[in-house]
Amino acid sequence: MSTPTGHAATPSSPARERLLDAAARVFYAEGIHAVGVDRLIGEAGVTRATFYRHFPGKEDLVVAYVERRDSAIRARAAAAAGTFATPRAILSAVIDGVAAQLVDEAFRGCPFINVAAEYPDPDGPVRMAVDAHRRWFRDALVDLLMGSGHGDPEFAADLLVMLRDGAQVAAYLGDPRRARASFERAAAGVLA
Repeated sequence: MSTPTGHAATPSSPARERLLDAAARVFYAEGIHAVGVDRLIGEAGVTRATFYRHFPGKEDLVVAYVERRDSAIRARAAAAAGTFATPRAILSAVIDGVAAQLVDEAFRGCPFINVAAEYPDPDGPVRMAVDAHRRWFRDALVDLLMGSGHGDPEFAADLLVMLRDGAQVAAYLGDPRRARASFERAAAGVLA
């Protein structure tokens, strides 16, 4: 089995899951380069040997962290597709979900944008994992917009991705409520 970026999936174990849980907590809250392997080992309650058995290096853990976030979002999208009757209803749910995220107390910006800021090499495995998620999200929006009968689904998907990205940065750096209101208004205009 391969992951969204084409890497071979590593079998799961309780220790690996604890490492990923620890990475999810501290990477999102504090940044990736600010957190060392020793901190992750301590947070996960594993030995150094266990860490390196599951991840040859920290970058491998970062890729797994990004892929895990991507998989969780894809799973939520699949569940939403089974819950809502029309592509338009799914689009509305996506917009509502992004808007709600912006005002969450724990929100610290888009985890994918945050990772990309720390790993700028577009050919590196971390950025490739981030880019795979972003391509999937945009392609999913194109499909939903096409299914909704939008006149220009490619352009509308690009706008929605850009609006989401900008709203996430604005919510983190500024007033989350204003960012949410602006995002909702602009997204409604794209869908109209």
